[in-house]
Order: sequence, then C-alpha cells, then structure tokens
Amino acid sequence: MKSNLTPLGPKADKDTVRRSNLSLVLRAVRDEGEGEATRAGVAARVGLTRAAVSSLVEQLLETGFLTESGKTFSGQAGRPGTALKTARTGPAGLGVEVNIDYVSVCVVDLAGTGRVRLTEHLDNRGTPPAEVLARAAGIAARTLDSAREQELYPVGVALALPGLVSGGAVRQAPNLGWNQVPAEDLFAAALTAEHPGHQELPVRSENEANLAALAELWFGGLDRIRSFLYLTGEIGVGGALVIDGELLRGAHGFAGEIGHVVVDPSGPQCRCGSRGCLEQYAGQAALLRAAGVDGGGGLGVAELEKRVRAGDERAVGAVAEAGRMLGRVLSGAVNLLDPDAVVLGGIYRNLMPWLAAPADEELTGRVVSGLWAPGAGRLRASSVAGDAARGAAALVMTDVLADPVAYARPAPA
Repeated sequence: MKSNLTPLGPKADKDTVRRSNLSLVLRAVRDEGEGEATRAGVAARVGLTRAAVSSLVEQLLETGFLTESGKTFSGQAGRPGTALKTARTGPAGLGVEVNIDYVSVCVVDLAGTGRVRLTEHLDNRGTPPAEVLARAAGIAARTLDSAREQELYPVGVALALPGLVSGGAVRQAPNLGWNQVPAEDLFAAALTAEHPGHQELPVRSENEANLAALAELWFGGLDRIRSFLYLTGEIGVGGALVIDGELLRGAHGFAGEIGHVVVDPSGPQCRCGSRGCLEQYAGQAALLRAAGVDGGGGLGVAELEKRVRAGDERAVGAVAEAGRMLGRVLSGAVNLLDPDAVVLGGIYRNLMPWLAAPADEELTGRVVSGLWAPGAGRLRASSVAGDAARGAAALVMTDVLADPVAYARPAPA
C-alpha cells in the first residue's frame, strides 16, 4: 500500500494541515513494513521538521495507531532513535469475497497484515442473492468475533463481487445469475441481523478482480511495477488494469471484463448471452471439461493440477490450449494498453508451468511493439498475497490511513 507523501501547502487551515500530516506520518511508518522507522527517518521521508514529526508521533501513540519499542539503533546521523511500528490492535478492515463456489472473509490491521481468515466452499449458483449474502454475513460475523478477541475493531466492510459492480449493486453476474442485485444493502441488513446491538459498519462494494489486483499491487511481489494487467481465473475469467499504481475502472466502473472478449463469434454460448467468449475456452469449467476431469470447484481444480503434474496428455493439452487462447486475447489488451506486465491469478497461478509457454508464444507473435519476449518476466504468476478478500479489507484501511483522526477511539477513562 505504498503512497506518495506530500505535505499540504500553507493555505490550508491548521486543523486540515495537522490531520493531513498525521496521515503522512502514519503512512510513512506503515510503509517501512518490517523495517524500523524513527522520528528522524520519518521527518526526512515526509519533509517535515523533526519537532513537528515528534508532536505528530506522540498523538498517534496516544490514540493507539502507533507503538514504540525500547529498541534503539544508530543507523542515521544524530542520536539513536526509538523504533516505531503500526499498532497490532485498533482499527481494522473487513473484506468479504463472494464468489461462485466459495465465500472468503479477511480482516487486516493497519499494516495490511491478514489477521483473521475464514473461507467456506459453497455452491452459490441458483441460490437467491439475499440468501447468498446472508450466508456471507454469517461468516463475516464470526470473523468479527475473532477480530475483537485480538483487540481489533473493524471500521468498515468491502465486498468483493464477481461481475459488473457499481453504485452498491451487482448489475450483472452471469455465472451467479444475478441482475440488478442491491448487494450492499442486502449484506448490511444481514450483518446487522447477525450482530444486533453492535455498531453498524459502512459497506462498500467492488469487482473482485479489481480488488485482487489491488492486493497484488499492495502486497505482492511486483517490485517496482506500477502498471499491469491482472487476470484471475475462477468459474469465470476476470480482469483488472492498474496504471501508475491506480486502478482503472472505466467510465461506468466496468473496465476489465476480459473474460467476455470474443475469441470465436461462432463458438459456444456464454452465460453473458454472447458466443465464443474467452471464458468458454479458458474458464474453470471449460478447462476441466477439456481435460476430462469430472466435477468442479476446488476438488476438480486439484485433480487437474495432479494430472498435469503427472504428464497426462489430455490435461496438459487442455491447459496449453487455454494458454494459447489467453495469449491471443491478452495480446490485444497489451497492444491497446501497454502494461509493464501481465499477472495471472486464481487457478492460473498453479498452472503457470504449463500455461506460460503457449501464452508467451502468442504474445510474442502478436504484440506489435516487439517488447514481449518469452521468459522476460512480463508474464508472471500472482503472489499468494494477491486475493480479493485481502484487497477488500485493505481498501477499507485506506480511509483510516488517509484520516486517522476520524477513526481514533477515545482513551479509556
């Protein structure tokens, strides 16, 4: 969750300046991660005086956002500094991923560390949306209980949902059969019913591929790459585009629906109503069918992985063909958008040893800039950290980091 740190100019009022500077300091300490931040180091990073930073740090310590260890070191000029860390207790984010065959809930702290995770495998197809979201709220309620045992108090919820998501609703999710579903309102009502008497948490929603891409950006192994195309393979095929560290949502919030790019207009019927979409060639169901694997969900994917590792010709051929189809569609996206890398997540992550070569071959032959070359590291597997539930939870925390004063709890009497 790296960010550019820039103090406000002199025209802003004092309260606004101080709140902004508290955010700068808190993010500077958070960005150190496993490193050791000191007041002097933070001052150098954010461009404020040591005296100003010391005052801001004291406020963040008093309100419980930072902790201070007794450890000192002299890695910089001047007196040794006391190590600062973001607190492991206090405000937290709750992320809830609702997918076709599972629900995953995650709580992250100020550092973005996943502290609680509950996942249940459920077949959500054909189930009324209100029932699916009530199930998710039940899992979220249990997660909240676990978080509070660790002295974490989630301050908001972000839903990671498949399909076209905007304005608090799922406009269309073909694989779930959802159309115009007010997901935020349904989930909020269900969570309140599960936790009567507790403070209502604000709920927001976002496409699950977008949130998985943000998790990859914030927590993954992308080094300095800030512009990339993210593809996730599940029951459907989702996509997201990050440019210069910012998610590109499009004019209506629907950017990234790469799974419904048409590969063959006369191909199989897709749930979206079109024919020959990429999903019909590289989605989970299509892959399992082509590999001759019975069943679906996690068990089917595990069996597919087992067969390709064993060198089963039909399974290896099915994955290679999916890689070719992915490469063809991705080449068009790379020509259009010019990302630094393409990151493959979901079921594609573990299939990369058999998927990458045919995909790279298509990309090499079709990307007109000539910048694409097999083995150059531009096509890569997502990290374990890149998942939508964690991205959703971390998205909640961006508000806390932007204005810690708004989320400070009063000190006990």
